[in-house]
Amino acid sequence: MVFWAITGAATLAVVLILARQMLRRMPDAGGDEITSDMQIYRDQLKELDRDVERGTVGKDEAERTRLEISRRLLEADRKAQARVRSTNAPEGATRIAMGIVAMALILGAFGFYWTLGEPGAEDLGLKKRIAQADELRDARPSQAEIEAERPEWTGAPEGTPADYIKLVDTLREKMKETPDDPQGLNLLVQHETAVGNHIAAREAMDRLVEIKGDEVTSDDLARQADVMIMTAGGFVSPEAEEALRVSLIKDPRNPVARYYTGLMFAQNSRPDLAFRLWRALLEEGPDGAPWITPIRSQIEGLAQMAGENFTLPPRAPKATAPLPSTEPDGLAGPTAEDMAAAEEMSAEDRQDMIKGMVEQLSERLATEGGTPAEWARLITVLGVLGDTERAAAIWKEAQQTFAGLGEPFEIVKQAAIQAGVAE
Repeated sequence: MVFWAITGAATLAVVLILARQMLRRMPDAGGDEITSDMQIYRDQLKELDRDVERGTVGKDEAERTRLEISRRLLEADRKAQARVRSTNAPEGATRIAMGIVAMALILGAFGFYWTLGEPGAEDLGLKKRIAQADELRDARPSQAEIEAERPEWTGAPEGTPADYIKLVDTLREKMKETPDDPQGLNLLVQHETAVGNHIAAREAMDRLVEIKGDEVTSDDLARQADVMIMTAGGFVSPEAEEALRVSLIKDPRNPVARYYTGLMFAQNSRPDLAFRLWRALLEEGPDGAPWITPIRSQIEGLAQMAGENFTLPPRAPKATAPLPSTEPDGLAGPTAEDMAAAEEMSAEDRQDMIKGMVEQLSERLATEGGTPAEWARLITVLGVLGDTERAAAIWKEAQQTFAGLGEPFEIVKQAAIQAGVAE
């Protein structure tokens, strides 16, 4: 009620001020209205007469000056009379116009508020808003509740090679025999994610973290949270938040954990905390890191909600590809672990598995780009397979992609030297 009373009083004050101005009558056209300009010209005529009496101005010069001042005086009087005539509109028309303006102001103001505002909303101070954000955060659904609402997995995406699907099935069967094999679990997480079976990937990741126990790293926990969030369709559940919390205890600088923690705050009405985390990540870079693009697309709106004066900086001109990632986990393509796991297969199956992974990685790098570590992995594996001609072609393309980027270029170059296609 206080808000409506203040709004109504302000609107009424504006209407009254406009009404007073519109209904005010100017002096009649025949009156003695004297404007400031007219008074100045009259004073100049009097001063000119005194100068003539004192003899400081000649008669001829005084006459020319008097004519010029008189001309200006008449012009000022004409403008004043015209203004009086235009201002004194018919009283009836003026009152009708004033009524229309008043109704437009009142109805327009309240109409805009009704459309754009939130009638009935309570006045929320900072402490109350923070308390509401905490309540929203505490009321989030659990990971299990979210997953129960997710659509059931219907199989690998259309276009996935049949031999790759067969190899993933083989990996699943193998893991039933050795469910506590960390290496196998790591591969299972990677490949279940690749075929879109996110719940299975999350279950494998949870088991991997459980098996590692005290040896679990900050990157392991950040990856666990990443898999949970991916499974939940981008929502940060309480379980994912806990994984992020422990990850940051182990390494407060972990960029993946910081990005997802910022996302969690953004989802729970704390744009101030989210902006603080994301701005630091944006400033630290590197510009091609996978979290930079989503941050750049959202941080301006986040800053506005947080009440921060922020201008999005331009991208670094040479950052045309993602920059280095030294962690093998999460990279596409066959890893050393993949190669070791493949040793237990038949020669034909092993060759098919490695080639399938190579083709997937090659296709993704050609269409979407990737990190220097992924380019290096592709060149290395092609060298191991003896396909030096293709490795050389990939190295040539990588030189153009990473030219002038320093360390990223060196990462790919070392792989090319190892593959025998560079010196």
